[in-house]
Amino acid sequence: MQFIFYVFAFIIGLLIGSFLNCVIYRLEKEESFLKGRSYCPFCKHQLSWQDLFPVFSFLILRGKCRYCKKPISWQYPLVELATGFLFLLVAQHSFLNLLVTSYWLLVTSLLIIIFVFDLKHFIIPDKVIYAAILASGIWYLIAGIFLHLYSGQELLIFLYSAFFAALFFFIIVLISRGNWMGIGDIKLAFFMGLFLGFPKITVALFLAFLIGAIIGVGLIISRKRKFSSEIPFGPFLVTGTFLALFFGQNIISWYINLF
Repeated sequence: MQFIFYVFAFIIGLLIGSFLNCVIYRLEKEESFLKGRSYCPFCKHQLSWQDLFPVFSFLILRGKCRYCKKPISWQYPLVELATGFLFLLVAQHSFLNLLVTSYWLLVTSLLIIIFVFDLKHFIIPDKVIYAAILASGIWYLIAGIFLHLYSGQELLIFLYSAFFAALFFFIIVLISRGNWMGIGDIKLAFFMGLFLGFPKITVALFLAFLIGAIIGVGLIISRKRKFSSEIPFGPFLVTGTFLALFFGQNIISWYINLF
Protein backbone atom coordinates (compact mmCIF):
# COMPACT_ATOMS: atom_id res chain seq x y z
CA MET A 1 0.00 0.00 0.00
CA GLN A 2 2.82 2.40 0.86
CA PHE A 3 4.52 1.84 -2.52
CA ILE A 4 1.23 2.42 -4.37
CA PHE A 5 0.71 5.61 -2.38
CA TYR A 6 4.16 6.88 -3.38
CA VAL A 7 3.64 6.04 -7.07
CA PHE A 8 0.27 7.79 -6.97
CA ALA A 9 1.87 10.86 -5.35
CA PHE A 10 4.55 11.00 -8.06
CA ILE A 11 1.99 10.73 -10.89
CA ILE A 12 -0.20 13.40 -9.31
CA GLY A 13 2.93 15.55 -9.02
CA LEU A 14 3.59 15.19 -12.74
CA LEU A 15 0.04 16.26 -13.55
CA ILE A 16 0.15 19.19 -11.13
CA GLY A 17 3.53 20.17 -12.57
CA SER A 18 1.93 20.43 -16.01
CA PHE A 19 -0.73 22.70 -14.52
CA LEU A 20 1.93 24.81 -12.76
CA ASN A 21 3.63 25.39 -16.11
CA CYS A 22 0.34 26.76 -17.39
CA VAL A 23 -0.01 29.00 -14.31
CA ILE A 24 3.55 30.33 -14.71
CA TYR A 25 3.05 31.10 -18.40
CA ARG A 26 -0.28 32.84 -17.84
CA LEU A 27 1.12 34.84 -14.94
CA GLU A 28 3.77 36.08 -17.35
CA LYS A 29 1.09 37.07 -19.87
CA GLU A 30 -1.30 38.32 -17.16
CA GLU A 31 -3.96 35.86 -18.32
CA SER A 32 -6.36 33.83 -16.22
CA PHE A 33 -5.31 30.21 -15.70
CA LEU A 34 -8.84 29.24 -14.65
CA LYS A 35 -10.33 29.33 -18.12
CA GLY A 36 -9.28 28.51 -21.66
CA ARG A 37 -7.38 25.49 -22.93
CA SER A 38 -3.61 25.25 -23.16
CA TYR A 39 -2.04 26.44 -26.39
CA CYS A 40 1.35 26.69 -28.08
CA PRO A 41 3.05 29.99 -27.11
CA PHE A 42 4.32 30.39 -30.69
CA CYS A 43 1.52 29.45 -33.08
CA LYS A 44 -1.31 29.74 -30.47
CA HIS A 45 -2.78 26.42 -31.65
CA GLN A 46 -4.84 24.72 -28.93
CA LEU A 47 -3.14 21.60 -27.65
CA SER A 48 -4.98 18.30 -28.01
CA TRP A 49 -5.12 15.61 -25.33
CA GLN A 50 -2.10 13.72 -26.71
CA ASP A 51 0.03 16.86 -26.29
CA LEU A 52 -0.72 17.14 -22.58
CA PHE A 53 0.86 14.03 -21.07
CA PRO A 54 3.52 15.30 -18.64
CA VAL A 55 7.09 14.54 -19.77
CA PHE A 56 6.00 11.83 -22.23
CA SER A 57 4.45 14.26 -24.73
CA PHE A 58 7.69 16.27 -24.69
CA LEU A 59 9.72 13.12 -25.41
CA ILE A 60 7.36 11.79 -28.09
CA LEU A 61 7.30 15.17 -29.85
CA ARG A 62 11.11 15.41 -29.47
CA GLY A 63 10.79 18.75 -27.77
CA LYS A 64 8.92 20.45 -30.63
CA CYS A 65 5.38 21.71 -31.12
CA ARG A 66 3.25 19.26 -33.09
CA TYR A 67 1.82 22.08 -35.20
CA CYS A 68 4.50 24.70 -35.85
CA LYS A 69 7.62 22.62 -35.00
CA LYS A 70 9.00 25.37 -32.77
CA PRO A 71 11.11 24.09 -29.85
CA ILE A 72 9.30 23.50 -26.54
CA SER A 73 11.11 24.96 -23.54
CA TRP A 74 12.88 22.47 -21.26
CA GLN A 75 11.13 24.27 -18.43
CA TYR A 76 8.03 22.16 -19.03
CA PRO A 77 9.40 18.63 -18.45
CA LEU A 78 11.79 19.85 -15.72
CA VAL A 79 9.00 21.49 -13.73
CA GLU A 80 6.83 18.39 -14.16
CA LEU A 81 9.60 16.06 -12.96
CA ALA A 82 10.57 18.36 -10.08
CA THR A 83 6.96 18.55 -8.94
CA GLY A 84 6.63 14.77 -9.16
CA PHE A 85 9.72 14.16 -7.02
CA LEU A 86 8.76 16.85 -4.50
CA PHE A 87 5.26 15.40 -4.17
CA LEU A 88 6.93 12.03 -3.59
CA LEU A 89 9.07 13.52 -0.79
CA VAL A 90 5.98 15.11 0.76
CA ALA A 91 4.23 11.74 0.68
CA GLN A 92 7.21 10.08 2.39
CA HIS A 93 7.35 12.69 5.15
CA SER A 94 3.62 12.96 5.82
CA PHE A 95 2.44 9.43 5.05
CA LEU A 96 -1.33 8.95 5.61
CA ASN A 97 -1.74 12.33 7.35
CA LEU A 98 -4.19 13.79 4.85
CA LEU A 99 -4.37 17.28 6.36
CA VAL A 100 -0.60 17.78 6.59
CA THR A 101 -0.10 16.27 3.14
CA SER A 102 -2.68 18.59 1.54
CA TYR A 103 -1.13 21.66 3.15
CA TRP A 104 2.43 20.71 2.19
CA LEU A 105 1.41 19.89 -1.40
CA LEU A 106 -0.26 23.28 -1.77
CA VAL A 107 2.79 25.07 -0.39
CA THR A 108 5.08 22.99 -2.62
CA SER A 109 3.11 24.01 -5.70
CA LEU A 110 3.25 27.70 -4.79
CA LEU A 111 6.99 27.55 -4.06
CA ILE A 112 7.66 25.93 -7.44
CA ILE A 113 5.85 28.81 -9.16
CA ILE A 114 7.92 31.32 -7.18
CA PHE A 115 11.16 29.46 -8.00
CA VAL A 116 10.58 29.45 -11.77
CA PHE A 117 9.02 32.90 -12.02
CA ASP A 118 11.79 34.61 -10.04
CA LEU A 119 14.45 32.69 -11.96
CA LYS A 120 13.03 33.90 -15.27
CA HIS A 121 11.84 37.41 -14.41
CA PHE A 122 13.76 38.44 -11.26
CA ILE A 123 10.52 39.08 -9.38
CA ILE A 124 8.42 37.18 -6.87
CA PRO A 125 4.75 37.57 -7.89
CA ASP A 126 2.63 39.09 -5.12
CA LYS A 127 -0.38 36.96 -6.03
CA VAL A 128 1.56 33.78 -5.30
CA ILE A 129 3.41 34.82 -2.14
CA TYR A 130 0.26 36.32 -0.64
CA ALA A 131 -1.62 33.11 -1.47
CA ALA A 132 1.10 31.13 0.33
CA ILE A 133 0.90 33.36 3.42
CA LEU A 134 -2.90 33.16 3.40
CA ALA A 135 -2.76 29.36 3.06
CA SER A 136 -0.48 29.15 6.11
CA GLY A 137 -2.76 31.44 8.09
CA ILE A 138 -5.79 29.28 7.29
CA TRP A 139 -3.78 26.14 8.08
CA TYR A 140 -2.83 27.35 11.56
CA LEU A 141 -6.38 28.53 12.16
CA ILE A 142 -7.77 25.08 11.34
CA ALA A 143 -4.98 22.81 12.58
CA GLY A 144 -3.95 24.90 15.57
CA ILE A 145 -7.11 26.44 16.93
CA PHE A 146 -9.86 24.04 15.84
CA LEU A 147 -8.01 20.69 15.66
CA HIS A 148 -5.50 21.48 18.45
CA LEU A 149 -2.53 20.10 16.52
CA TYR A 150 -0.43 23.01 17.78
CA SER A 151 -0.28 24.63 21.19
CA GLY A 152 -0.55 28.39 21.60
CA GLN A 153 3.19 28.53 22.30
CA GLU A 154 3.97 26.64 19.07
CA LEU A 155 1.79 29.02 17.05
CA LEU A 156 3.68 31.96 18.55
CA ILE A 157 7.00 30.35 17.56
CA PHE A 158 5.85 30.15 13.93
CA LEU A 159 4.75 33.79 14.06
CA TYR A 160 7.98 34.97 15.70
CA SER A 161 10.01 32.98 13.14
CA ALA A 162 8.17 34.73 10.31
CA PHE A 163 8.64 38.16 11.87
CA PHE A 164 12.37 37.82 12.58
CA ALA A 165 13.12 36.23 9.18
CA ALA A 166 11.36 39.13 7.47
CA LEU A 167 13.11 41.64 9.75
CA PHE A 168 16.50 40.14 8.87
CA PHE A 169 15.85 40.63 5.16
CA PHE A 170 14.35 44.06 5.73
CA ILE A 171 17.62 45.16 7.36
CA ILE A 172 19.59 43.79 4.39
CA VAL A 173 17.35 45.65 1.94
CA LEU A 174 17.67 48.80 4.02
CA ILE A 175 21.47 48.63 4.26
CA SER A 176 21.94 47.78 0.58
CA ARG A 177 19.20 50.18 -0.58
CA GLY A 178 17.61 47.30 -2.46
CA ASN A 179 20.76 46.32 -4.36
CA TRP A 180 21.28 42.98 -2.61
CA MET A 181 17.70 41.91 -1.92
CA GLY A 182 14.23 43.02 -2.94
CA ILE A 183 10.90 43.53 -1.20
CA GLY A 184 9.75 40.19 -2.60
CA ASP A 185 12.53 38.43 -0.66
CA ILE A 186 11.23 39.99 2.57
CA LYS A 187 7.75 38.60 1.88
CA LEU A 188 9.16 35.19 0.98
CA ALA A 189 11.29 35.14 4.15
CA PHE A 190 8.17 35.94 6.20
CA PHE A 191 6.35 33.02 4.63
CA MET A 192 9.33 30.70 5.16
CA GLY A 193 9.36 31.48 8.88
CA LEU A 194 5.61 30.98 9.08
CA PHE A 195 5.83 27.67 7.27
CA LEU A 196 8.98 26.18 8.83
CA GLY A 197 9.12 27.71 12.29
CA PHE A 198 12.18 27.66 14.52
CA PRO A 199 14.81 26.15 14.25
CA LYS A 200 14.19 24.97 10.67
CA ILE A 201 14.00 28.56 9.39
CA THR A 202 17.65 29.03 10.41
CA VAL A 203 18.62 25.93 8.45
CA ALA A 204 16.70 27.16 5.39
CA LEU A 205 18.31 30.61 5.45
CA PHE A 206 21.81 29.24 6.05
CA LEU A 207 21.50 26.78 3.16
CA ALA A 208 19.98 29.45 0.89
CA PHE A 209 22.93 31.80 1.47
CA LEU A 210 25.46 28.95 1.22
CA ILE A 211 24.08 27.59 -2.07
CA GLY A 212 23.64 31.11 -3.42
CA ALA A 213 27.26 31.96 -2.60
CA ILE A 214 28.60 28.77 -4.19
CA ILE A 215 26.60 29.20 -7.40
CA GLY A 216 27.32 32.93 -7.53
CA VAL A 217 31.06 32.39 -7.23
CA GLY A 218 30.87 29.60 -9.80
CA LEU A 219 29.10 31.87 -12.29
CA ILE A 220 31.68 34.62 -11.75
CA ILE A 221 34.62 32.21 -12.16
CA SER A 222 33.07 30.78 -15.33
CA ARG A 223 32.56 34.38 -16.52
CA LYS A 224 28.84 33.82 -17.06
CA ARG A 225 28.14 36.62 -14.60
CA LYS A 226 30.02 39.67 -13.38
CA PHE A 227 30.42 40.53 -9.71
CA SER A 228 27.90 43.35 -10.15
CA SER A 229 25.38 41.19 -12.03
CA GLU A 230 21.93 40.68 -10.56
CA ILE A 231 21.09 37.13 -9.52
CA PRO A 232 17.57 36.26 -8.27
CA PHE A 233 17.69 35.04 -4.67
CA GLY A 234 14.16 33.60 -4.57
CA PRO A 235 15.19 30.24 -6.08
CA PHE A 236 17.85 29.81 -3.37
CA LEU A 237 15.32 30.63 -0.64
CA VAL A 238 12.87 28.11 -2.10
CA THR A 239 15.62 25.47 -2.30
CA GLY A 240 16.59 26.17 1.31
CA THR A 241 12.96 25.83 2.34
CA PHE A 242 12.61 22.39 0.76
CA LEU A 243 15.92 21.16 2.20
CA ALA A 244 14.95 22.38 5.67
CA LEU A 245 11.46 20.88 5.39
CA PHE A 246 12.61 17.41 4.39
CA PHE A 247 16.08 17.18 5.95
CA GLY A 248 16.20 20.04 8.46
CA GLN A 249 15.84 17.90 11.57
CA ASN A 250 18.62 15.56 10.42
CA ILE A 251 20.88 18.54 9.69
CA ILE A 252 20.17 20.04 13.13
CA SER A 253 20.85 16.71 14.86
CA TRP A 254 24.11 16.29 12.92
CA TYR A 255 25.22 19.80 13.87
CA ILE A 256 24.41 19.29 17.57
CA ASN A 257 26.32 15.98 17.62
CA LEU A 258 29.45 17.81 16.43
CA PHE A 259 29.66 19.26 19.93
